[in-house]
Amino acid sequence: MINKENILFCIVGLLAGAIIGFVFANSLNQSATQQPAGGTTSAMAGMPGGHPPTAGGSDGSMVDIQAAIEKARNEPDNFDAQIKAAEVYYQIQRFESAIEFLQRANKIKPNDFDTIVNLANAYFDSNRYDDAEKTYIEALAIKPDEVAVRTDLGLTYVVRQQPDYDKAIKEFSTALEKDPKNAMALQNLTIAYTKKGDAAKANEAVARLETADPSNDKIAKLKEEISKIQAK
Repeated sequence: MINKENILFCIVGLLAGAIIGFVFANSLNQSATQQPAGGTTSAMAGMPGGHPPTAGGSDGSMVDIQAAIEKARNEPDNFDAQIKAAEVYYQIQRFESAIEFLQRANKIKPNDFDTIVNLANAYFDSNRYDDAEKTYIEALAIKPDEVAVRTDLGLTYVVRQQPDYDKAIKEFSTALEKDPKNAMALQNLTIAYTKKGDAAKANEAVARLETADPSNDKIAKLKEEISKIQAK
């Protein structure tokens, strides 16, 4: 599973997971302690950002997993059951199956922001970046000021097989208009400029990151990668 809070990116192969920080499975934990932003009582919160490990009623045993899946299949109109099934599939890294149940939940509550974001996250973790892009855009139509979700959208343009760095830069820049010191967006912006080969802009971005988050442990790696394109 792609843990976008903990993966250390490498610019050359670039999966900038460490930069984005939104894992579906980790986001499940927030709803155990607070109401989701969309006002639902679902088993997950859709907000990106390095959350603690997944919590929930299941201990991850096969009995619990099977029970959750059977309940969801037997109660197709039960929103919470679909979410729980998606959760347990995500915990065992069966992302396509998680997507199936998130899609079902989305049909039950089409405008539930948290479900839409987590569906986008599941698409991302399945390397279905076109689907992730469309679904993040759908989430942003509901809450256009969600900086982390817009940053996630930008990352889909970076990691796909045919990257579009200009689109990525546009999304990261839009996110930074809302939150100029957002470390995730600044890291991703630096990466996008580096991948694009624009050392000057990459240096500007990493300087902003260093000011906003001087203890960030990715800064040295970012500077190292920028120096490589400067040397060419």
